[in-house]
Amino acid sequence: MELKIGDKAPAFTSKDENGKAISLADFQGKKLALYFYPKDDTSGCTAQACNLRDSLPALNAAGYHVVGVSADDEKSHLKFIAKYSLNFPLIADTDHQLVEAFGVWKEKSMYGKKYMGIVRTTFVIDENGVITNIIDKVKTAEHASQII
Repeated sequence: MELKIGDKAPAFTSKDENGKAISLADFQGKKLALYFYPKDDTSGCTAQACNLRDSLPALNAAGYHVVGVSADDEKSHLKFIAKYSLNFPLIADTDHQLVEAFGVWKEKSMYGKKYMGIVRTTFVIDENGVITNIIDKVKTAEHASQII
């Protein structure tokens, strides 16, 4: 089922880079930018993460919390966070529970080869857990402005 603006975000509890549980319920009463990205330390994903890192004060001032999600493991996330001084949590969705629930695990194609992967997408979720925006045409270097 494809999620749409106005839908309730799927409830989740997953582990961040430190093995700490993060759930949608943690953000009750807060706005959340939940962004899904293909892979730690790749050019587009790094540009996106660094833009969000640099824009976090403005995002926080607008009431947003930022959480990234990829299928990379906790160890990979820790390296990515350390290398780029990221200032928000990254969920290690190694079992693909979140990417499946949010419908971003899809068939992709590169150089004529088809494979399954994460389609870069951000879900903007309001204080009540309702999706208010779905950004699927992400501009990695200016992503924060798309959220605000």
